[in-house]
Amino acid sequence: MSDVPRLSDLDPVGRTVLVRSDLNVPLKDGEVADDLRISSSLPTIQHLRDAGARVVVMSHLGRPKGEVVDEYRLAPVATRLGQLLGGRVEAASDVVGDDARAKVAALEPGEVVLLENLRFDPGETKNDPDFADALASLGDAYVNDAFGSSHRAHASVVGVPERLSPAVAGELLDAELGTLSRLLEAPERPFVAILGGAKVSDKIGVIRNLLGTVDELLVGGAMCFTFFAAQGYRVGTSRVEEDQLDTCRELLGQAESAGTRILLPADVVVADAFEADAAHETVPADAMPEQRMGLDVGPQTVAAYAAVLADARTVLWNGPMGVFEWPAFAAGTEGVARAVAATDGFTVIGGGDSAAAIRQLGLAEQVSHVSTGGGASLEFLEGVDLPGVAALRKGASSG
Repeated sequence: MSDVPRLSDLDPVGRTVLVRSDLNVPLKDGEVADDLRISSSLPTIQHLRDAGARVVVMSHLGRPKGEVVDEYRLAPVATRLGQLLGGRVEAASDVVGDDARAKVAALEPGEVVLLENLRFDPGETKNDPDFADALASLGDAYVNDAFGSSHRAHASVVGVPERLSPAVAGELLDAELGTLSRLLEAPERPFVAILGGAKVSDKIGVIRNLLGTVDELLVGGAMCFTFFAAQGYRVGTSRVEEDQLDTCRELLGQAESAGTRILLPADVVVADAFEADAAHETVPADAMPEQRMGLDVGPQTVAAYAAVLADARTVLWNGPMGVFEWPAFAAGTEGVARAVAATDGFTVIGGGDSAAAIRQLGLAEQVSHVSTGGGASLEFLEGVDLPGVAALRKGASSG
């Protein structure tokens, strides 16, 4: 990532700087319910404020599908951002309309305005040239600090940096790229990856790219049942992706050739229905009852995975071990989370549900890095050149 321009390459003095942040946070009763993404955006915004730039922050919130939806307005986010910055942040009532232009024009050095939800305009997700032009006209420099959105070829992510120079990576984006690059390029060994979640199809690209790079790959979540079915195990009524059975067999064979050991659960928690209070029991993975579905990994699996993690020097975890939102099926995810937190090495949580779990358990401070982007981190680990990052690189080479 050394060819990606950084915040230190931008002289912000006297500039109006457009900052693409990821402020897609949960709201409850008109207030921010979890401000992690807002607080993660502070270093870049504060750096620009201290340098005397006029700061125009852009973000999306939810999926309003190109229409104005009151519950997705960013005014509560502006309020919380201002509280964290220790100063007022103006909230524009539109994205590129009269109010946005007026508020941007009125900015003094060191002041901040937050545009309305980018996805209120259908041009955002379509990377519409006219919408990108309108956004770019609001500033004279661009900073992408939205790692969680950098895998989207949207107007604010790729269209604006094509039109504005300089265009650089903010501190959050730079840190994310550096951390994930370290996993792929120079991991200290043993390197252990833990992959969970519902669908193996979501993780195939990551598994392929990690084979030969990781020493051991620990599998959990509903995706393990497709691996079991591929090996001829009976999996009851568990979720299985029938169209991925051959792929799973292929991956198991490739792992052996690449020198990566894939570990599957030794026991699972099965239930008689996909319900929070369903009757459940723990059974060996090779003896699942016909009419039961697996909803978590069992204690033997947690112990086995913890033993592997105890010797690891580098750990990547992406995806829960079970339906951790329901207490009856949360023990596997909690056990693995605690084992990761206890690891004496470089530990990375790959965003999404794993990040939520590690924070809920109060363990975020005990791991090296919690990614702010689930989908973006997965695509990066697949070896994809993220569109938002490619746009910065392209702008630097053409400039």
